[in-house]
Amino acid sequence: MPKVYTYTQPLESDMVDSFCALQKGFTDQFVYYSKERPFRLMGLGRCIAVQAVSDIDCEKQGPVDEAPVLFSFKRFDAENPRPTDELFGTFPNLRFMLPEVVLLENEHGCFLQVNSLGPVHTGRISRFVRHALEASARSRKSVLYDVELDNRAEWEERVASSLAAIEQGRVRKVVPCRRLKLVGREVFSSKDLLVNLIDGPARGTVFLYRYGDVFFCGCTPELLVRKTGDTIESMCLAGTCPAGAGEEEAATFADWLLHDEKNLHEHEFVVDFMRHVCDRNCYSVDIPNHPRVLKLATVQHLHTPVRAKIMEGRSVQNLASQLHPTPALSGTPVGEVLMLLREIEPFNRGFFGGSIGVVNACGDGEFSVAIRCGVFDGEMGWVYAGCGIVAGSDAASEYDEIDLKLKTILSAFDGGVQQ
Repeated sequence: MPKVYTYTQPLESDMVDSFCALQKGFTDQFVYYSKERPFRLMGLGRCIAVQAVSDIDCEKQGPVDEAPVLFSFKRFDAENPRPTDELFGTFPNLRFMLPEVVLLENEHGCFLQVNSLGPVHTGRISRFVRHALEASARSRKSVLYDVELDNRAEWEERVASSLAAIEQGRVRKVVPCRRLKLVGREVFSSKDLLVNLIDGPARGTVFLYRYGDVFFCGCTPELLVRKTGDTIESMCLAGTCPAGAGEEEAATFADWLLHDEKNLHEHEFVVDFMRHVCDRNCYSVDIPNHPRVLKLATVQHLHTPVRAKIMEGRSVQNLASQLHPTPALSGTPVGEVLMLLREIEPFNRGFFGGSIGVVNACGDGEFSVAIRCGVFDGEMGWVYAGCGIVAGSDAASEYDEIDLKLKTILSAFDGGVQQ
C-alpha cells in the first residue's frame, strides 16, 4: 500500500484565479466545482492513481487537518466494443486519481493541499502560495466556432428503433443521444471554457478532466449521490421543457411539465430505480411522492430530491456504481437498454453520461452525472446530449429538446460581459 503525505494550509486568494495562474505547469487537471454551494475542488498534476480510496495510507502534514481528495471519471459503458471518438480514446482507464496540488473550498474557507509520495517539501508550498497570491483577476473570452449538424434522418431512425423496442416489450424507456462535431475558428484552451462555465449562466456543477492536450468538460445539474457522514443525498432528474423567455412563460411551461403524462411517466422510471437502490443500501429513505420543477438557464426538469441514511459498511463509491447508469441516462431496464444502445448508436459515448466526482480518504464525497458536456483538443471537439424516449415520444420534438440542452456546453464558448 503506497504511503501518501498530504500537506494542507489556508489560502487567502480567489480559488479560480489561483487555479488559472497555477495550471500552466500541469498537463493533468481535474475540476469538480459546485456553483450552488461551497463544495469546490480543483486539482493539478497526478500524484498517484489507485483502484480504491482505501489503497492509500495517508500521513497528514500542515496546519489544517484535511483528508486528501481523489477525483474519479467513469465512462458511460466501459465495455462497449464500439470505438470512441479520437479524443475520448486518448484518456487512460483509471479509477481514482490523487492530484499533486488541490485547491479546495468548503464552508470553512479556501485551502491549498499538496500531495506527495515523500514528505512534502515546504518550499513547494511557499512557491504555490506565492503564485496564487500574485494571480491576476481572470477574464472571460469568447471563442468563435462552427458546429457540423448531425443527420436528422439517422436520429429519426434511432428514435424509431427505440419506440419499436418499447412496443415489443423489450424495454420501457430508452435514452439515445446526439453527437455534434465542433470546430473552433481559433485556438481555445481548457482554461477559457472552464472560466466561461464558472462565471457564465450555466447552473450546476462545473467539471473538467484534462489529460495532456485533450480535455473533457461541462456543467451538469444532475447529482448522482452525495455522502456526508452517514447521510446520503441524491436526485431524480428526468422530464424536460423549455425555460421560457420570462418568468410568466417559465411558469406556464413548468405547470405543463408537472401535468404532462409522458414526462411524468419518464420521471417515474428514475424514481422507482432510485427507490430500489436506496432500499438495498439505506434506511430512513425519504423520496417525495410528487416531483417539483428545477429551472435552469435554458430548460426546466422534473426533479425529485432523495435523502437517506446509509447502512454501515456501504461506501459512496459503491452506491455510485449501483446507481450508474441511471434510467435518466440509459433507460430501463438498464442492462437491456445498454445492449440496445450499442445496436442503435454508431458511436461509443466515452465519458458522456458517465459519473464524475470526488471522494476523500475519510469516505465522504459526491458524484454527479456527466451531462451538458463535450470533449475537445483546443481546435475541435464533440458535444453530446440525450433525451428520454417512452411510448408516445416524437422524434422531432426530442431533437429540438436536445438542441436546448446543448446550449449549456456551447455557453462555454461565450465570454459574455464581465459583471
